[in-house]
Amino acid sequence: MTAPTHRALPFIAGLFTASLLISNTISSKIFELGPVTLTAGIILIPISYVFGDLLTEVYGYAASRKVIWSGIVGQALMTAAYLTADALPPAPFWPHQEAFHEILTPVPRIALASILALFAGEFVNSYVIAKMKVKTNGRLVGLRYVCSTIVGQGVDTVVFSLVAFFGSFSGAEILQLGLSAWAIKIVWECLALPLSLPLTGWLKRHEGGEVFDRKTNFSPFVLDQ
Repeated sequence: MTAPTHRALPFIAGLFTASLLISNTISSKIFELGPVTLTAGIILIPISYVFGDLLTEVYGYAASRKVIWSGIVGQALMTAAYLTADALPPAPFWPHQEAFHEILTPVPRIALASILALFAGEFVNSYVIAKMKVKTNGRLVGLRYVCSTIVGQGVDTVVFSLVAFFGSFSGAEILQLGLSAWAIKIVWECLALPLSLPLTGWLKRHEGGEVFDRKTNFSPFVLDQ
């Protein structure tokens, strides 16, 4: 059997982290899609879950766990950098401080909600993928991707909605926002299957195999297993 190479792992990890950071940056724009109101972050947030699926499916939960933590730390660093940059006194000839503040400076509560939702949602998504892979002996990849997104994005959406909006919006409004975002994320995952499934197969062939998490420690806080 060919020894695993993991040559593509740094590239996929980079795309995963980049999609997270970009999605949080563009989430300051809100748009309407028919009767649904969403943030522009919805464009890339589901893509991060596709990369999360690939990471766990091909490289295993332990590798995915390290990448998830990289994304969490990256998001926290990005938030701290934006807040610090906003606090710096603007040059007298630079007239864009107000625009910078409005667009790039996250509300601390929203930033906290994003980080907590990422932590909960990504680890649940990866756990479901890994466990279902063992149960199905590696079969039904598409079904496992969709199921993991339903559960993982469900947890992500609940955590974010409650932390970000509880007390600011009514329960009905939070429910409407959450259900809309959750549904669209699932649709995105389904639409991505014609791309993600062939890519998964290609990676398994070119990376020298795949990982089955039969004896993995699934604690999010253990990084060396």
